[in-house]
Amino acid sequence: MTTVVIGGGIAGVSVAAELAGSRDVLLVETEPMLARHTTGRSAAVYLPSYGGGVIRALTAAGRTRFAPGLLRPRPMLWVSTDDDGDQHVQDTVAAGTAGPITIAEARDLCPALRPDAFRSIALDAGTMDIDAMGLHQHYVRELKARGGEIRMAARVTALTRDGGGWRVTLGHDEIHADEVVNAAGAWADQVAALAGVPSIGLTPLKRTIAIAVGGPVDPAWPLVADAAERFYFRPEGEGVLLSPADETPTEPCDAKPDELDIALAIDRVNEVTTLGLRSVRTAWAGLRSFTPGRSPVVGQAPGHPGFHFFAGQGGYGIQIAPALAAAGAAVIRGEAIPADIGVTAEDLRSPLWTA
Repeated sequence: MTTVVIGGGIAGVSVAAELAGSRDVLLVETEPMLARHTTGRSAAVYLPSYGGGVIRALTAAGRTRFAPGLLRPRPMLWVSTDDDGDQHVQDTVAAGTAGPITIAEARDLCPALRPDAFRSIALDAGTMDIDAMGLHQHYVRELKARGGEIRMAARVTALTRDGGGWRVTLGHDEIHADEVVNAAGAWADQVAALAGVPSIGLTPLKRTIAIAVGGPVDPAWPLVADAAERFYFRPEGEGVLLSPADETPTEPCDAKPDELDIALAIDRVNEVTTLGLRSVRTAWAGLRSFTPGRSPVVGQAPGHPGFHFFAGQGGYGIQIAPALAAAGAAVIRGEAIPADIGVTAEDLRSPLWTA
């Protein structure tokens, strides 16, 4: 069976690698290089207390599925400055993914925190940094080792039914595939439209990240995130990686950072720390594409045999990649999802698909 996987980010390479053991897999990527967009711009954190129930289940199940050396421990503080933040801290503690700590205990971990800035704090001790590009390259190697092929600078220009399968047009080249896996990230609905397949309702949201410098930074400090999602920061070299945690709706694009968003992030972090951040060394932006249910969509589009979605990972794509790839490959093959992953095929259906 020939499977064409569309998209060379972490979604595409991970599910392609998992499928390659049982399929002849061709992965196609529009850009001249892999992981140019969201994957290569991720803050890359393994965060068990982040996201809804499906995301948390996939994150937990993926912990032992990461290749050795790709995770490095870094505790994380959920900090609250208002009622909204307090509620999130309480919910996180109730879910058992983080535990309450005092402001004094938090300042032992990150002395730059202002003692009068916070109302409540929870510690997620299971958080880790992820080597995002190392993870991506791990799946590229696995895909090739299992006989898979990768074509870059290969834009899909048409997708049409071809007997019992699909004809995939790549410029002047045409490929017959028994099945197509749409792992095109922010562009997944556009790819579906080429095939005459209904949208899964993706909304790409831009997020801005910068590295700023000011006072001394200890590389051992934790990740610190506002529980109401107004900012986060962590050490990065001699500076601080930070974001205003923005979610600006946009069309699929090569996202660019906005100077106002960068300034907002610096202001918010300076308000709650003694860092005194003043200048920006570099900045970038990426797209986090969400479905209406803010959970990934995996599986065959109803009424369109052989056309599978593997999209909508939102801001969780790197941390859930190992478990979601295993689950997605099982769904695409028509098999049961491994029991340790803790989600069902129904959990991964689009809310826009009728039964």
